[in-house]
Amino acid sequence: MIAVYENYRLMPMSLALEEMAALHREMAEEIGSDEDALELYGDLLAAAVKYLDSRAHWPLWSREKKLENDAARTSRHNMVILSFNQLARYLKMQGKAAGWRDVLGEEAENAGYRKRLGDFACYLVFAESLNAR
Repeated sequence: MIAVYENYRLMPMSLALEEMAALHREMAEEIGSDEDALELYGDLLAAAVKYLDSRAHWPLWSREKKLENDAARTSRHNMVILSFNQLARYLKMQGKAAGWRDVLGEEAENAGYRKRLGDFACYLVFAESLNAR
């Protein structure tokens, strides 16, 4: 079966493309031309690209291959979350709201937020990739 966007939207705590675009815009506006924030965003994007590689291959891999790569995928996901947190913390220190981070949620409150953070990381790679042409 081929997965389509509508399948994703039926999942708990999914974000609509429009919501992700709005969060990304908010993030970009807060980052602006701040060199330190841009560097942190670059780190986030690099972590997201690595995570996306694991996630994109997931449905293609056999059960054995998934078992082999599960720890690496989890580690990459953890790095994405750490990068989101670092960027938000920095922006808050600069007097920005970083409300986008609140919308994405804390995995300690609900395990579904972990998935949502991964989803948004994939969106960032999607948006940046489209703009790279």
